[in-house]
Amino acid sequence: ATQTASGSANLSFTSGIDSTYDSYVFKFYNIHPATNGTFFQFNMSTDSGSNYNVAKTTTAFYAYHTESGSASALTYDAGQDLAQGTGFQNLLYAISSDNDSAGSGELSIYSPSSDTFVKHFLATSNTAATTPYTINFRYAGYGNTTSAVNAIRFQMSSGNFDGVIKLYGVS
Repeated sequence: ATQTASGSANLSFTSGIDSTYDSYVFKFYNIHPATNGTFFQFNMSTDSGSNYNVAKTTTAFYAYHTESGSASALTYDAGQDLAQGTGFQNLLYAISSDNDSAGSGELSIYSPSSDTFVKHFLATSNTAATTPYTINFRYAGYGNTTSAVNAIRFQMSSGNFDGVIKLYGVS
């Protein structure tokens, strides 16, 4: 499935996430915010998209390099973690709203239809951030539910966005 955002508040995948595949991969391309410095995020639903509030425990680390070459780092970022939080998990960090800036990446969710185990996920993304620099984030965690996850929503932490999100099922 493919969805395209054009000044959209969010994109929700409310069908196609079922027991057909063992895992699902979302690829997001050229996510461009209307509001400078906002974060691209996701959350899961167990009720076909009526609520996006699955508790998550997550971790995050990143590497960055400035355009000028004056600074770089590789570090764990506790500020991007959730500890049994039901809010949206960041996927792209502080995206610049400059016309030539955007972020891209992918999110993999494993066994979303399981009614026995929590829902593990991994994400990797790269952003043209506000400083200006490139920043590559790695997120991992799990949705702490044994109910089937059957919908995923993507949004910005503030404002609307443009971009494309594709959903793939993987055996």
